[in-house]
Amino acid sequence: MARCLAAFAAAFLFVSPCAVAADADPGSAGTDATEDWAVHGQFTFVEQYHPAFRSPYRGRNSLDPVSRGDETIDATLYLGARLWQGAEAWVNGEVDQGFGLSNTEGIAGFPNAEGSKVGSATPYPKLHRLFLRQTVGLGGDSEELEADANQLAGRRDKDRLVATVGKFSATDIFDTNAYAHDSKNSFLNWTINDMGTFDYAANAWGYTEGVAVEWYQDWWTLRTGYFDLSTVPNGSKLDRAFARQFQVDAEVEERHTLLDHPGAVRLLAFLSHGRMGLFRDALALSQSNGMPPDTALVRHLHERSGVAINIEQEVADDAGIFLRAGYDDPSREPYEFADVDASVSGGLSLKGNRWQRPDDVMGVALVVNGISRQHETYLDEGGLGILVGDGKLPHPGDEKIIEAFYNFAVQKWLKLSADYQYVDNPAYNRDRGPVSILGARIHAEF
Repeated sequence: MARCLAAFAAAFLFVSPCAVAADADPGSAGTDATEDWAVHGQFTFVEQYHPAFRSPYRGRNSLDPVSRGDETIDATLYLGARLWQGAEAWVNGEVDQGFGLSNTEGIAGFPNAEGSKVGSATPYPKLHRLFLRQTVGLGGDSEELEADANQLAGRRDKDRLVATVGKFSATDIFDTNAYAHDSKNSFLNWTINDMGTFDYAANAWGYTEGVAVEWYQDWWTLRTGYFDLSTVPNGSKLDRAFARQFQVDAEVEERHTLLDHPGAVRLLAFLSHGRMGLFRDALALSQSNGMPPDTALVRHLHERSGVAINIEQEVADDAGIFLRAGYDDPSREPYEFADVDASVSGGLSLKGNRWQRPDDVMGVALVVNGISRQHETYLDEGGLGILVGDGKLPHPGDEKIIEAFYNFAVQKWLKLSADYQYVDNPAYNRDRGPVSILGARIHAEF
């Protein structure tokens, strides 16, 4: 592990934070400088450990009950250029290595959002984003953009149309939240960072191909997107026949000021059309052949939908709260993201202004994930999900997770984090756990 970490750090630091072009320097914020091109990079290392916990039995997708630790490492290079007025092209090349705990299995609300569903002991390269963004100003007031990854510095109209096409993540645009959406600097849990029931189109690394359009006007925004699903649920390859297997997303956002503090409310809906299995069909086949139920054996073209609400609210200049709640179709297998049919999460994020550490951030959050009775029966009969499957589930219960973190800014470009997560009823199983997960994160960026 130490050799891999050293290799990743060397690859990342071949361009030091001091070598960034002046027009891409975050310190230039507050000027009207416009970038025509930019180079950014990031490096993130996450180590997580859990002690042994109670486990009278285990299955193929269970969290290992023996004490263990696992790490993930990723380094990303962001290259961007302005092609013409309002148009930006970006490419993100990344190198990944490592495994989430128990090979990213055993907890529906998985504790490491930096860990993909594809683990590897050796580093491997991936092209995660390759997209074009076109912005068309509609007048009104303007706002200044700081140089950042996948964002060129400059100015834009607050009222605008934005079209994004290519390869990117649906969560780059949908289900964003100022306080819980950045696994490199804030919460690490999958279902705190994102809506657990948002079964967004993606390959096993969380990226898809498609198009999204956004309309910003005064205090509201409308968004819609059309994306590829993977060829099979939780698959590593995308089905590029857009008319065969696809997802449509829609979101409306309302922005407001409450007691002089900004906030936003977002309503999200999605509809997936693809080959997926119904739990009732898998259970019926299991009764006839005497084998554990398997949705892969009963997949046909079906549609799966879901809705969610996402709220963020600043409550002080250095503090904000968030709340998410969602529900999706519990009769069909989750297609891409997580084994969650209903979810509620909320928490607090606080900057370190009060103890003279304004660049530090700390947060605490709670998420409760649930599944339907039919979904519970499927798991109890030995079925496997995307991340969970203990072989049986005689005593099901909601999965409850508490997460707390502190992000310490060594420098503007270097952050160290300590993270703790407490998981009750991992994989909806009252017979196993609870589990305490200790985590450490190193994040550097330029």
